[in-house]
Amino acid sequence: MVSVSLADNNEEKSTDLKKVKRGVTDRSISKVNDDGHDDDNEDHDDHDDNNDHDNDHDHDHDNDGDDDHDDDDNKDDGDDDDDKKKTLGVHELKKGNLTVKFTNRGASIMSLLFPNKNGKIEDIVLGYDRKKTLGVHELKKGNLTVKFTNRGASIMSLLFPNQNGKIEDIVLGYDSVNDYMNDTVFCGVTLARVANKREKTVANDGKHGGTKESGDVIWTVKKHNHNGKKPYIVFTYTSPDGDHQGKLEVTVTYKLVGENKLEMVMEAKAKEKATPVNLVHRSYWNLGGHNNEDILSEEIQILGSGYAHLDDNLTPTGKILAVKGTPYDFRQLRPIKDNINELKTGYGINYCLDGVANKMRKVVELVDKKSKIKMELSTDQSGLKFYTGGRLKKNKNGSVYKAYSGLCLESHAINYQYRPSQIVEPGKTYKHTMLFKFSIVP
Repeated sequence: MVSVSLADNNEEKSTDLKKVKRGVTDRSISKVNDDGHDDDNEDHDDHDDNNDHDNDHDHDHDNDGDDDHDDDDNKDDGDDDDDKKKTLGVHELKKGNLTVKFTNRGASIMSLLFPNKNGKIEDIVLGYDRKKTLGVHELKKGNLTVKFTNRGASIMSLLFPNQNGKIEDIVLGYDSVNDYMNDTVFCGVTLARVANKREKTVANDGKHGGTKESGDVIWTVKKHNHNGKKPYIVFTYTSPDGDHQGKLEVTVTYKLVGENKLEMVMEAKAKEKATPVNLVHRSYWNLGGHNNEDILSEEIQILGSGYAHLDDNLTPTGKILAVKGTPYDFRQLRPIKDNINELKTGYGINYCLDGVANKMRKVVELVDKKSKIKMELSTDQSGLKFYTGGRLKKNKNGSVYKAYSGLCLESHAINYQYRPSQIVEPGKTYKHTMLFKFSIVP
């Protein structure tokens, strides 16, 4: 056991510290026991002088009239559940002039802040980039609460009340942020740099471009505004030069806007050479709750009149076929289960969306008849991959996921061969927007 407390006279007291090296006792994830004293679960001011001076992001966050904070406070929620106490996070002690931050990865000291003779706050402990510490981050506004991890810029949970006011978590995921490091189905992640290129199905989880999967890396938390009218978080990742041409700077911004709306903006800027880009987001949705049996009884409408033809190897041929008269026709709201028996492994198809690409319009409506939760998806992209989770497994909060436990709705650019609109020239920016709106149907 490791116990640390702050005594008088700016002294740090510790007991039972073993094998300490650079503030780390070991590499395991320690359980955090909350004894109920002091302010363990309260937010504190971060003394990083650079927190509020990052103005190079294209979104107009700084005009919201809210304070921006680099997200170093990746704390547990204080839940008594043992698994949640072992969630990797950042914790703080503060007394007088002394502020110390810890992570339960190895019961480590991350920083120790103390003023110098001029009153400037100095961090006198060597460590790692705290913006890239693996952790959990939250946005909350009204009835909508969303949790993220910077592993893959992923959505971990999305809480919304059903018709009876019961809070449902309608996104599939894992109990601990550490489980995301072993994820094989890219639960909730952002995939870069070219997704859905000659991929057999979504379930294939094949190569999405770049030398290292963006879903497998720890993204930097560039900004995190917890409060205000438009809470938001900004993740950044630099895709190195490798299989494609040149470095690519990728930014993902999540923002809570309006009434029960989650906006997601994916951007990418080529740094050196022209490169193809087609980013997607992969959350698994179940509007009955992540612990609901399956999504087969949910009703869906997909405003796409065509779909991508696949050859015998399940590779897109470039032909666009009409959905009329096929199991893929969801132009009218109907249950997912209606024709699913005609397909061997459920749905895993690329739709050509109706409407004008590059303009925001509603493309999907999804309704759960029991919870009465409705989700509407709008996007500015030309295509959508609809996948019914044929290879799902693992669990969250004791719920075991299986085939059809959740579904994916991945908007993207139609991608059978690289098109000029998908090639990003140096200095130019790719942009992809998704808007999720949640409500209760009568």
